[in-house]
Amino acid sequence: MRYSEDHKAQTRQRIVEEAARRFRRDGVSATSVQTLMKALNLTHGGFYAHFSSKDELIEEALRYCATELDAVTPTGLSGDQPLAIFIHRYLSKTHRDEPAKGCVFPTISAELGQRGQASSVTDEAVNARLGQISTHTESSQDATLALSAMVGALLLSRSVVDPKLSDRLLDETRASLLRLFGEELPEL
Repeated sequence: MRYSEDHKAQTRQRIVEEAARRFRRDGVSATSVQTLMKALNLTHGGFYAHFSSKDELIEEALRYCATELDAVTPTGLSGDQPLAIFIHRYLSKTHRDEPAKGCVFPTISAELGQRGQASSVTDEAVNARLGQISTHTESSQDATLALSAMVGALLLSRSVVDPKLSDRLLDETRASLLRLFGEELPEL
């Protein structure tokens, strides 16, 4: 059977997208090449026709997550969007409950740092997010605080068993950031 000329590129993109989804949901260590390829109905050996290693896939998937963040997740921040909406959406129950569709930072930041696999792609994504937030705050320190608080609150809210505590982590962090920045949540 002959494949179209762009079949290999399309298959590679499918692998990257599925890896990005699984890395956000399960983490890098919990996502094996074999499980990933099986989910796509592809062979484990076929992975190496597209990537030289899992590390190469990690870089590509992180890059994909970074470019997808604004377009796909509820966490995008445009120049005319109030910071309050961004904070509200980032610290929402929907974002907490759907990690496969959300921000990659809460799921893999600690894991990549501990494994010594942090990369320039992560640096670029963090700097881009800080830059977006800082256009809505008075200083880069405020942007750093906001991003760190949001990622931390989201991570903690996903890690506790008690639903009330999980909601409290989101709600109180959101309220504190809105108060800190003098923002009011507009009608959504």
